[in-house]
Amino acid sequence: MSSKRSAAAVLDQQTCREIVANCACFNFRKASRSVTQLFDQILAPIGLRSTQLVILVSCEAVGPCGLARLARELVMDRSTVTRNLRPLISQGYLQVTGKSGRAGKLVELTKAGRQALAGAAPFWQEAQGQLLRQLGRERWDRVMADLTSVVDAARAAD
Repeated sequence: MSSKRSAAAVLDQQTCREIVANCACFNFRKASRSVTQLFDQILAPIGLRSTQLVILVSCEAVGPCGLARLARELVMDRSTVTRNLRPLISQGYLQVTGKSGRAGKLVELTKAGRQALAGAAPFWQEAQGQLLRQLGRERWDRVMADLTSVVDAARAAD
């Protein structure tokens, strides 16, 4: 049995509490789920989930791009991006053009996708505004800067 494996077997309740309190992965995922739930609740009337909105916004911001580039922008595996694109393609919000292979397929927003973004904007503003009001502008700016640093640090550790 490896030392890593035997160490994991002896974690007591207090150690687990300390991990929960300090674990980057646990706490970032907890924060992410909380924010996702807020945005999903506010976006519900228009039938978009926050994860879908993020993809639509990214596609518009980046412009037509390959699946690999979109995956990098979203910090997702390519297979996860492909799976998450399917409902947006079915709804007519995105289209994938081109052939598989070296040139790759391009993902781009459709006219319906742009209309969906326009319709989502007020709902996004409401969700975003709620967080800003709770945190205050100064703290929000620090959080955003810190999140960028965390992403950079995690990528550098890869």
